[in-house]
Amino acid sequence: MNFASDNTAGAAPEIMAALQCVNEGNAVSYGGDEATARLKARFAEIFEHEVDVFPVVTGTAANALSLAAIAPPYGAVICHELSHIHLDECGAPEMFSGGAKLLPVGGAGGKVDPAAVKSVLDAYPAGIVHHVQPAALSLTQSTELGAVYSVGEIAALAGVARTRGLRLHMDGARFANAVANLNVPPAELTWKVGIDILSFGATKNGALAAEAVIVFNRDIGSDLAFRRKRAGHLLSKMRFVSAQLEAYLEDGLWLRLAAHANEMTARLAQGLAAAGAEMPVAPQANEIFPRLPAGAVERLRSAGARFHPWPMAGDSAEFRTIRLVTSFQTTEDEIGRFLAVLGA
Repeated sequence: MNFASDNTAGAAPEIMAALQCVNEGNAVSYGGDEATARLKARFAEIFEHEVDVFPVVTGTAANALSLAAIAPPYGAVICHELSHIHLDECGAPEMFSGGAKLLPVGGAGGKVDPAAVKSVLDAYPAGIVHHVQPAALSLTQSTELGAVYSVGEIAALAGVARTRGLRLHMDGARFANAVANLNVPPAELTWKVGIDILSFGATKNGALAAEAVIVFNRDIGSDLAFRRKRAGHLLSKMRFVSAQLEAYLEDGLWLRLAAHANEMTARLAQGLAAAGAEMPVAPQANEIFPRLPAGAVERLRSAGARFHPWPMAGDSAEFRTIRLVTSFQTTEDEIGRFLAVLGA
């Protein structure tokens, strides 16, 4: 009963098979291989748009490189106060960009509030040399609380950001889960509604160590190749990353894996609701945050369930919020055992 993170899951068999296949023979190094060349065309097909693709091995690198491409050292990146770039990347966006400031804002469900973005823009007027200059807006899809931005919500935020010429970045560590939830083409959630650059995640959803920076706006990112090299993410054996991503995208594997994870969370949520658990955020992707009696939390831990405490407003000594995350490997049996212990 491991619900600690989707990072704890292994790699999908299809991806392991692709690694074995690409391991045969020799290939050109530093991204000059055939798998990397095919990958760009595959992403262009999926997103219905010409793209530049930069495979990397961590989500932190994908986010930090993306933001460095669109925010100057004197600039600022508006993001949600719970976002990974703000809380969990050890200053990497600031370091990679040469000092760009992160300006965190609020919003329900981990979604950035358009009114909050406007307030930040009003507080940092253009051209005032004493202030950082807002340069980018970063959105997490799906959010750190398991919510999913709709097409309309992204478009509305893009509209506010464009009033000051901000570029839009999307942290898509769980992008597949959002696409599977909304069942819309990836293009509808990205460049068609104003996203300039995407951190495309695969590691949480079945890859071994594979992410990619996807550039939709060809007016930016001309120096990303140099930034990636300087950051240590131009791998000499790039084919082993590209092969993972290629297999991930083949025949919709990425969406099937994400849909399974989403379904497991939905089943878990249904059982939790039946047991009377309060859930501050309705589940849409593969994360859920139930508030449970403290005794139930300890009983679950004693039974071997793994999860993280996730303190939220409204918690008390008697009731605590925890985070439960499902993956492509989560089974119905795990869900059933967890709910059986909860209801005991």
